[in-house]
Amino acid sequence: MKRYSFLALASVLLLSVLCVYSVSQAANTIKVGIVDTYTGPATTFTNDVLDGFKLAVQKINASGGILGRKIEYTTRDEKFKPDIGLAMAKELVLKEKVDILMGTINSATTLAISDFVRKEKIPFFVTFAKSDKIVAEKGHRYIFNMNENTEMAGRAAAIALAKKPYVKYWIAGDDYEYGHAIAEGVWDNLKKLKPSVQKVGETWWKVGEADFTPYITQILAAKPDFIIVATGGSGMVNFQKAAKATGLSQKVPFYQHTATELSVLAPQGQNAPEGVYGTANYFFYYPDTAQNKAFVADFKKAYNRNPRIGALYGYMTAQFIAEGYKKAGKIDKEKFVTALEGMSLDSPVGKLEIRKCDHQLLLPMYFGVTKKDAKYEFLTASGIETIQGKDYVPSCEEVLKHRKK
Repeated sequence: MKRYSFLALASVLLLSVLCVYSVSQAANTIKVGIVDTYTGPATTFTNDVLDGFKLAVQKINASGGILGRKIEYTTRDEKFKPDIGLAMAKELVLKEKVDILMGTINSATTLAISDFVRKEKIPFFVTFAKSDKIVAEKGHRYIFNMNENTEMAGRAAAIALAKKPYVKYWIAGDDYEYGHAIAEGVWDNLKKLKPSVQKVGETWWKVGEADFTPYITQILAAKPDFIIVATGGSGMVNFQKAAKATGLSQKVPFYQHTATELSVLAPQGQNAPEGVYGTANYFFYYPDTAQNKAFVADFKKAYNRNPRIGALYGYMTAQFIAEGYKKAGKIDKEKFVTALEGMSLDSPVGKLEIRKCDHQLLLPMYFGVTKKDAKYEFLTASGIETIQGKDYVPSCEEVLKHRKK
């Protein structure tokens, strides 16, 4: 009987020690929960976000962490399904007790998680979702947008296109929210900047369309000066291939958001069409500065590939988390959020600020055109025009007006 009592007591003591150790470990870390799509085509973008974040975290932890604590992170694959993403976010916050959430590439998932973190008062860093509702009408104190959205991309493209001689435009794209949002963002802002432009027609196809020939035939028959092509995901590459195969790219210039980005051009190698206009927040070869070169070198050393656009978003998210807590002076969520408002940090693309009024990261946008480059096995952007964040991001007054609605 005594033997069993001794074993029971020993078990209780062991569990107590483990619990104390577990609590002690948790107290020595800042826990980040990452909900994103890690299955399917979206991984082209999400893996770079994660790898950029990991690269920064490793450096931060190696240099002593944040206020004596290391960053600890855990990932969840929501498989591009909002209900799964929301359930995972709840698990991470309510059971895993994470201090911060970050993700996702799925706008519907992001908006669902946003409502949840608003109630729970958990900081949430959005790293790839493109809905303009995220920081506009649905924005709040606990959400931070670390990339551009459809309205921002549209405004930046319109600024650049307004300087071009094109007058007659055709709009074509994927028939879903992202496609229509990008098209409207470009066209509505272009009309404001250059009232003389005309829309001669528009065409929409189902997401995942494999045969673009009938649509391209219709577009060519209308003889537009320029085409705004509102495609996303795999549709970016598929349309470029069709444009080259049908001769469209040689006859009529066109624009796609991220058409010049490595994620779109690398899979095509030298077969991508030249002369395609695009906008993007990051190129590994531009700007040609010491800081960007150092970032690229570190990323290549860690992962044996060049960083794509998502790597910048993930890398800077980790940097802002670290510096936000340092500025707050303690591990306190409310002080952390306040500390981030208006904060500026150096980055591979220059100094970046999280705007106080809406928590939008002010990134430069690069407008360029695809061209072959003897240094690489894929096309790159040429004739790059830099559009600063302050020049294309909606004003604080516009954002707050949306929130009031």
